[in-house]
Amino acid sequence: MNKILLVDDEPNILLSLDFLFKKEGYQVLIARDGEEAMALIRDEIPDLIILDIMMPKVDGYEVCAFVKENYLKTKVVFLSAKSKEKDLQKGLALGADKYLTKPFSTKEIVAEVKKLLN
Repeated sequence: MNKILLVDDEPNILLSLDFLFKKEGYQVLIARDGEEAMALIRDEIPDLIILDIMMPKVDGYEVCAFVKENYLKTKVVFLSAKSKEKDLQKGLALGADKYLTKPFSTKEIVAEVKKLLN
């Protein structure tokens, strides 16, 4: 069973994604900021991380760089309200496998995750 880590400081997004991915049969882990995410990544080594950018303590860019330096097999999907071209380019330059913007389509995010994990 693939393990997905959801990292976001918005409880409603975590709730909906948690429900969505559990329904799809994934094991779901949750972190509410970048610091908590990095601790969970060290302990659990998820297969894929869905990562917000703007968060307290440590932002998503830092988390992505940490993952790509230490856990090459782990896929990273940014899910952010930052939708400018420069934000997208920065995320992909840091090694993100996909960059999706909020508001998001649940169908699209499930399809992208399945594509990255298969």
